[in-house]
Amino acid sequence: MAIGLFDLIRGFAALVLLSSVATAETLPSPDAEFPKAGMPQIELGRLLFYDPILSGGKTVSCASCHHPEHATGDAVSLGLGDGANGLGPDRKVDPANMPEQRIPRNAPALFNVGALEYRTFFHDGRLEVDENRKGGIRTPLGAEMEQGFASLLSAQTMFPVLSGDEMAGHLGESDVSKAVRQGVLTGPGGAWDILAQRVAGLPEYRAMFDGVIGAKPVHFTDISDAIAAFVAFEWRATESDFDRFLRGEIELARDEAMGLDLFYGKAGCASCHAGLFQTDHDFHAIAMPQIGPGKRASFERGAADEGRMLVTGDPADAFKFRTPSLRNVIHTSPYGHAGAYARLEDAVRHHLNPEKYLADYDPAQAVLPALAGAEDTIVMVDPTEMARISAANELAPRVLSQAEVNAIIAFLGALTDEDSLDGRLGVPATVPSGLPVDQ
Repeated sequence: MAIGLFDLIRGFAALVLLSSVATAETLPSPDAEFPKAGMPQIELGRLLFYDPILSGGKTVSCASCHHPEHATGDAVSLGLGDGANGLGPDRKVDPANMPEQRIPRNAPALFNVGALEYRTFFHDGRLEVDENRKGGIRTPLGAEMEQGFASLLSAQTMFPVLSGDEMAGHLGESDVSKAVRQGVLTGPGGAWDILAQRVAGLPEYRAMFDGVIGAKPVHFTDISDAIAAFVAFEWRATESDFDRFLRGEIELARDEAMGLDLFYGKAGCASCHAGLFQTDHDFHAIAMPQIGPGKRASFERGAADEGRMLVTGDPADAFKFRTPSLRNVIHTSPYGHAGAYARLEDAVRHHLNPEKYLADYDPAQAVLPALAGAEDTIVMVDPTEMARISAANELAPRVLSQAEVNAIIAFLGALTDEDSLDGRLGVPATVPSGLPVDQ
């Protein structure tokens, strides 16, 4: 087949663009693989994502902590789930149903999480692909996990509804919270089954499921499959300036190009923030400050959040957390597994000297909704715990000038896909349950 003059010119332009910025590592391929789903399932998932019917007390939806108003997060360091109302920093406790504690970890953004390259979820990776286990997935429930979900993302969406702090609610508050506290999660009468029956009992949802799965009974895996299909469709972010640069369509601005050079070279960012979405999907200890209750058992209050070690039991994994994607990162503050840093520059500088920034950390910079009685800095005032976190750090100090830090932040800005921030379908005005929708 003959090659046209336009193709030659475009190919030459792409080479010029790629060679205009020296990189210490190979840049990622601009192609990402996403699952395919039909619009009936996606539209069903959209309604379920925003519908509080999936929470025990019918007051919290997935969108309460993952809302496009706040770049698919909640814009706070540690959120408030059941027992609070409102969005983001304006979320306030309900005096008649006070939360027991803050949600222990920061709500991660949802951009591109439907991509097939994602093989782990949650900050500690407690949900991950494992071909040696039943169903091919390792989950906190082990062999008791329900089977039949369509993807790892679908399996992930099944867990927030079981968290008392997030969606299930307090003991005795509802049939769902009672089932969760009693450990009855799977099978008939379990928490997932109760929620599935709730949804299937609404004629509009039942009719929509008929169009997706047929007339068979609705299981929670059908609900989670629909939510996963929606999330993968709604917040796909692959049209940033960085993507266009990789495809040879545009040239980055001078400061962005300098930042890319530093990111993939001198600053060493890409050693962990690798790949098209700037994550190696692995776990690293970088001495991030620990605020809030941490992800620990209720009888272990005050202990630092040991991250990946809580999943593997391996002391070598202490204080390791999953490398987050950096897509739309300038919009997804606060940063860190506990949302310790409200400003992106502070998060970047922490990576340059983690042990120093841990020691100098001021908890006042965290964004925390008011919660009476919360002990948010108990770890940060404990010299023993601080020493343990610091000792696990795996990043050597690096020195960058202010201009170089500014350039890295400029490059991070080039990872923004503006159209993905609001999503493709947007927030529905109403949902089939008739419950209020957070707008």
